[in-house]
Amino acid sequence: MAFAPVGPEASFFDALDRHRASLLAVVKRRAGESPAGATHAASRFEDSVGLQMIPQCTTRKIKSDSPKSVKKFALILKILSMIYKLVQSNTYATKRDIYYTDSQLFGNQAVVDNIIDDISCMLKVPRRSLHVLSTSKGLIAGNLRYVEEDGTRVQCTCNATATAVPSNIQGIRNAKFLLIVEKDATFQRLLDDNFCSRMSPCIMVTGKGVPDLNTRLLVKKLWDTFHIPVFTLVDADPHGIEIMCIYKYGSMSMSFEAHSLTVPTIRWLGLLPSDIKRLNIPKDSLIPLTKHDQVKLDSLLRRPYITYQPFWRKEMEMMADSKMKAEIQALTSLSSDYLSRVYLPNKLRFGGWI
Repeated sequence: MAFAPVGPEASFFDALDRHRASLLAVVKRRAGESPAGATHAASRFEDSVGLQMIPQCTTRKIKSDSPKSVKKFALILKILSMIYKLVQSNTYATKRDIYYTDSQLFGNQAVVDNIIDDISCMLKVPRRSLHVLSTSKGLIAGNLRYVEEDGTRVQCTCNATATAVPSNIQGIRNAKFLLIVEKDATFQRLLDDNFCSRMSPCIMVTGKGVPDLNTRLLVKKLWDTFHIPVFTLVDADPHGIEIMCIYKYGSMSMSFEAHSLTVPTIRWLGLLPSDIKRLNIPKDSLIPLTKHDQVKLDSLLRRPYITYQPFWRKEMEMMADSKMKAEIQALTSLSSDYLSRVYLPNKLRFGGWI
């Protein structure tokens, strides 16, 4: 059954359609390029992929005959044996499942998480190839249908109820754009304001802060399948910018899996520091940067991918100069539904992303 055309008229999406055409041109051009040379392979950052693990990185040795390493070595072997059984039986388990097989032995969940990441990195395969899944915390809504691995057919909706991000999907439908929302509260507010219905066809995703692996995999899958524009809506603060960079460029801890997790074509839709001045957001709705914020902002400005994003750098420098930050909720000082009825529609219609 087709989705009912309840969104804006076709001309509303002109800017989005032009943006998508430019993205497709880049994808086509890169598909015809020869593979990167050795200098790129050794690089920590590749603009078309994101953060990558370099071959000449520091390694850590775990020895079976070392008193300091014997427990870690034993735990690695135990988890490897469990992974072997999962692969052999073609079944899957979550990291939580593995932890609870012997919680006293492992001590805490972080031990299991770190060992699984180490095994994935050591074998140079995605975690999913180990038949180990993460428990999803993200949510998705909008014009999306998919088939889960067990054959269950799921149809997301544009109403106030979201669907948990699946651990694996085999079939997806199309949409005009994908909006990644940093926080669950903002995501729920947009659903309550019928944003998805009024902007249909679209998809919204939230990782509820720092995204889990399943949410990042889903965003990557949507991009690879449809090549639709992907935008982020985050707080105008260093923490929000870092979350956006994780979706776009990845994280150091998962750099060995960057090719299957990052979407370098992601654009920053809002909240931009320049929007604070442009919209005359009241000063009492702003928050001073803490010392921790300033350290984080300085760190972001030194990261290699910011070299490729001069407009991002300008926005971040504006934040550093003002020494102020703002949450998305600051837009409610203009009106209670300003975000869903004015701010986002205008950004999408007139190309207000960077």
